[in-house]
Formats: sequence, C-alpha cells, structure tokens
Amino acid sequence: MLFCVKFLDTQSNKSNFREERTTMTWRPQYRSSKFRHVFGKAATKENCFDGVPITRSVQDNHFCAVNPRFVAIITECAGGGAFLVLSVSHPGKVDPHHPRVSGHRGNVLDIKWNPFNDYCIASCSEDTTVKVWEIPPHGVLKTLTVPWKELQGHSRRVGIIEWHPTANNILFSTAYDYQVMIWNLDSPEQVIKNPVRTIKHHTDVVLSMSFNTDGSLLATTCRDRKIRLMEARSGNMLQEGSCKTHKASKVLILGNMKMIFTSGTSRYNSRQFVLWDQDDLSTPLLEENLDGSSGLLFPFYDPDTHMLYLAGKGDGSIRYYEISSEKPYIQYLMEFRSHTPQKGMGVMPKRGLDVSSCEVFRFYKVVTVKSLIEPVSMIVPRRSESYQEDIYPMTASNRPALTADEWLSGVDKGPILMSLKPGSELTEPPSETKALANSMDTRRSWSRPGIPQLSYIQDQQEAKEASKLVEDDRGQTHVINGEDLALCSPPRTENELRLKFLKQQEEIRRLRELLNQRDVCIKQLELEIKNIKNSQMQS
Repeated sequence: MLFCVKFLDTQSNKSNFREERTTMTWRPQYRSSKFRHVFGKAATKENCFDGVPITRSVQDNHFCAVNPRFVAIITECAGGGAFLVLSVSHPGKVDPHHPRVSGHRGNVLDIKWNPFNDYCIASCSEDTTVKVWEIPPHGVLKTLTVPWKELQGHSRRVGIIEWHPTANNILFSTAYDYQVMIWNLDSPEQVIKNPVRTIKHHTDVVLSMSFNTDGSLLATTCRDRKIRLMEARSGNMLQEGSCKTHKASKVLILGNMKMIFTSGTSRYNSRQFVLWDQDDLSTPLLEENLDGSSGLLFPFYDPDTHMLYLAGKGDGSIRYYEISSEKPYIQYLMEFRSHTPQKGMGVMPKRGLDVSSCEVFRFYKVVTVKSLIEPVSMIVPRRSESYQEDIYPMTASNRPALTADEWLSGVDKGPILMSLKPGSELTEPPSETKALANSMDTRRSWSRPGIPQLSYIQDQQEAKEASKLVEDDRGQTHVINGEDLALCSPPRTENELRLKFLKQQEEIRRLRELLNQRDVCIKQLELEIKNIKNSQMQS
C-alpha cells in the first residue's frame, strides 16, 4: 500500500513538472559566453609607474599611449609641452629629472604610437603643429627636441591625431579650426606644410575620430551633435545623423559588425551610450542611460573578443560588455571597481599581452591624485595554464598591409593578421616590400636634420649585432648583446655604463620571455600526452 502511494506521488510530481515546464517556456534561455566571468586585476605597487608629473590639461583625451616596448605619458611642463617615454619592462619610481620629449611651444594635447613602428610616436599641441618623433631603441636617454617630421597646416590648436590602421605612414589630425587633415609621412621634406587632403564637412570642433577595420571609413563626432560617416581617403560624406536626446562625445566603429557606438550625455545630462546602424544613422538601434556622473565616458572595443569597455573620466570603475549582431546587441558582463579615479587611459596592443595568464585586455590608468600609472589586466579565469586558442583568435599584427602611396591610389586592404600563440611567427613579407621598407628607413634617417649619419650608422650597427648568433658552450667564445665577453672592455663613462645596463636588461627580458614560451610549450605537450594516454586507456 505504501509503495502505491509513493508511486502515485512521483507520477503527480512528474506531471506538475511538465506543466511548469510548458508554462515557463516564455522565459529567455541562459546565455553562455566564455567572457562572462572576466575580472580586472590591478598591478601591484612595484609594477606601477610612480612619481609621474601628469599634465593638468582638461582636454578630453587619454593622455597616455602604450605599445609592447614603451609607455608615453603627457606631463606638466613650464614653457612649452612635453611628454615622457618610459620602458614597459622597467616600472617603479620615475626619476624627476628623467629626459623628456619636448619640442612643442605649447601644451601637448594628444600622443599616439605608430601601430607599425614601436619606435615612432606622433604628438599634437596647442602650437598648431603635429610632430612625429623617433625614439631610440634603448629609450630616451637625453631630452629630444628635434622631431623626425613636423606637420604645419592647421590654423588653431590641434586636439586629436589618429594613425591609419592598415596603411603605413598615414596620419590624420583634427584641430579647433574644424578641419580634418590627412598627412603622408613618406614625403621627403622634414617640415610638411601641405596635407594630402583636407576634410571640411564639420561646422564645429571635432570631438573624436574612429576607423573601421580596413581603414576605408572614418566616423567622427562633433560639437554640433552630429555623427558623420565618410570615406577616409576622399572625405566624401556617406551618412550624417543626430539624435535630439543624445549628445555624442566619443565614437567607435565596431570592426566589421556594421554598427557604430557613441558615448555621451542625454537630454537630462545623464551619461548614456547609443548604438547605431552603420547604414542608417537616422534612428539609433539602442539607447541606454548609465548614471548621473559628469565625467566623460571613454569607450574601448576589442574586435577579437567583441568586448566593449567603458571607463569614465574621474571614475574608478571600468564597465565591460559583450557585443552581438542580434538583439539585445549589448550584454552587460561585469564591472571593475577601484578607489583611485582615472584621468585618462592607455591600452596595450594585443601583441603585448600575457597569454600565459589568459589576459585579453590591459589598461594603463592615469591616476593624477597619486602621480601614478597603474596597469589593469582583464583576465579570463581558466584552470589550464596552456595557450587558450578560443580566446586568442588571429589579431592585427605590427606590419602594414599597404604603403602610403598604395592607399592614396585607391587600394583598401584589411590588416595583416598574426597568431598570439607562443613560438608562432608571422610569415616574412615579400622581398619587394622588404626592399621598400629598407629604402624608406634609409630615407628617413637621411631626412632627419642635425645628425643624419649617426642615426643611419646606429641602425646599421644594430642590424649587424642582431644578425650575430650566440655560439655553443662547447669550448667556444660567448657572444652576448653582440659583444665578445673576452674582449669586452669596462665602461668608461656613465652614459656607457647606462647603455650596457639597458642592453643587459633587454637580454634578460628576452631570455625570460623565451623561457616562458618554452614552459608553455612543455605544459601543452604534457597535456596532449596525457590526453592521448587517457584516450588509449578508454579504448
């Protein structure tokens, strides 16, 4: 009798579960994502750059630019404008008398590294000029005042500069004269006064610029509240839109997803972001209000992971989202919170990330109240320490897909991709491209005023040193940093001592990277052997 009652109870429970299941089918399904649990990790005090005299400028820019070798930060400077260039691998307390790059007569407003040359950086200033600098391989050991190129064409202070994402030596600049100018740095002149093209569609100050993946389209936001989409090469207007309830400050073209993202303020001065259809800017796809803070929202987009980061100026938090091509388009993931407010942000390119710790993004927070540059890593939590191929797809490399002349002649190409897997290398470019690059480097060194022979000889000497191989330990002479230990003479001056120290640190860093790559390869091979053994045991 008891068994019959239990059987009837189980049958009634099953029928109730079926009824609940049929009535709950309207609820949205669980959304799986490999980036749902991404968390932010701030660097320790030892890995921060402390004692940096950060600029007091109120310009709505990042004030910081990063590549895998250097961190550049705009500093406070009397009698002109200057910025610091620090080595990424040497954090810590910054010397108050550290040499600077100071060639502008007015405050520096924006700096950007060349995406295809880690030793080339551009800066713009209130003195209406844009200057392009060559940074020595071992960093700035003495104050630089002579630029490689000087661009003169704007009539008022220049606020924003952007490098073309695929064409080499193409630079865009915009100033308070409401114009966007395109510059070709392959020009033989040291002072370039005539831009390739001038775009004059704007009726007020341009607030931000953004390119699509292959650099064929340019999107801008303007103080007249209009969003403009135009052809980057010709400047022809394709789309123009505005929204009465949204005042856009920053704009991003979301890769090849045919969508445009803008951040700004609403009609009631609350911070908000808006998503637009790239082919129709008449009405937005999505509007979302965030909070009532007054700080500007800096958006950052990672096209490899389709993740969007929002960092507020004056905030200590960084919100991050995942973008999809279907509704609801933007999915909130999480928020990194900190007590230190940021004035600006620098972003490390993907090729400079630590793939062994599953790092997918890295910020460099500019903290004015502490004179600090603080790295913040975005990490995907994974138990395995081997290379995670699903979160590191092929990404844009540091090699240009086009020369400046090819792009100006009407050719558009996507970026050359590379793998972030340790040990993998990008295929060598064609011999014609290499010859062109060599001739351009030679022309660059000879076009520089002052000491043309010295820079050219240094480049040739570094190429010879890089071509030397370290000989085996079997009774042969050791060669380190291109010098024979048996014939190595001690440094005689402080400058020689500093150069030898920097060479030694670079060699140690390179060996550490090589060891880390080999450790990752060993762990990956051990895991593959373990999987093969398990499969054999199961079979």
